[in-house]
Amino acid sequence: MLLYVDCSSGIAGNMILGALLDLGVSETYLRGELKKIHLPPYRLIIKQVDRNGLKARYVDVRTGRDHGTTLSSITALISKSKLSPDIKRKAIQIYKTLIAAEAKVHGKKMDTVHLHEVGATDAIIDIVGTLICLKKLGISEIYSSPINVGSGTVKHSHGILPVPAPATAELLKGIPCYGSPVKKELATPTGVVLIKSLAKSFGEIPRMVFENIGAGAGGHIIPKLPNALRIYLGKKEIQTETDTVLQIEANIDDMNPKLYNKAIKKTMKAGALDAWIEPILMKKKRQAIKLTALCETFHKLEVLEALFKETTSLGVRTFLVKREKLKRKFMTAKTKYGKVEVKLGILDNKVITAAPEFEDIKKLAKKHKIPLKQISIF
Repeated sequence: MLLYVDCSSGIAGNMILGALLDLGVSETYLRGELKKIHLPPYRLIIKQVDRNGLKARYVDVRTGRDHGTTLSSITALISKSKLSPDIKRKAIQIYKTLIAAEAKVHGKKMDTVHLHEVGATDAIIDIVGTLICLKKLGISEIYSSPINVGSGTVKHSHGILPVPAPATAELLKGIPCYGSPVKKELATPTGVVLIKSLAKSFGEIPRMVFENIGAGAGGHIIPKLPNALRIYLGKKEIQTETDTVLQIEANIDDMNPKLYNKAIKKTMKAGALDAWIEPILMKKKRQAIKLTALCETFHKLEVLEALFKETTSLGVRTFLVKREKLKRKFMTAKTKYGKVEVKLGILDNKVITAAPEFEDIKKLAKKHKIPLKQISIF
């Protein structure tokens, strides 16, 4: 399953967790899984709220006084838990990313960084709980929008800091983000480190079929902005490129077959992307051919002129057609007879087909006086 995260109202750990619960993960299941990690006493409050007319799930963790924590203590806590090995591994990796950012902005070594807000029980629950819910939903890929970070200042254990806070800004490196007139910290370190660690890329909604939508509420009530994180659950559509071209067709029953090849060549030279002939049976049992050409719309006049000049057709049909195409990449392959250009077809960043340029093979076969099939790129 595919997940798309809409960060137009920012992102925080409890917002992600709330949205995943809103998608349908059972509260009972989450609470049961969280018991596998030995945490100080806490209350997990989950409730339905309204954020400017948008229904959303709000998650809040109430604890006693939390003390800052080091990477070694958090790693030990997670490692000793009864969570599944993959969740343990990912949670520790996320905390290492978080502490690396804190260490850099404060000029410290990772093993000396003392976490405060992000080492607290609620942050651990947000991070581990998110991983628990993602596994329960069977999420294989996550994509995200650019992140709204808000503006203004935020009160921090180090004092009053500008938005985004230093560690958050460090974590945002390489991620598309933007500010807004909202004088709030909309992107928290916990939220940013989670999406940075989990998202495959940041941009527009990928080609997918929505099956469910969840919303996780933030703690602030913001006028004119529904302070909620929306996530879209669905299935991924095949990742091809699309375009629209002009298709031109002519039915011909009175042309010398010896002229077919010339008609195709002239049509291609005029700018057609492809051209071909098919045998057809017309009215009164007349045998004929259908000549078809594909071209970009800006080559329409040239292709039409070639078709009318090189065939006996008195009229053609034209209409727009959509195409689905593999992403393409070109490379040069070396053979024992010489170099051949190869066109690669790419799907989901994997090469699934390779087509050698026929004209290159033909030239090499002619040069070395060998059969075409003797030249192999594999």
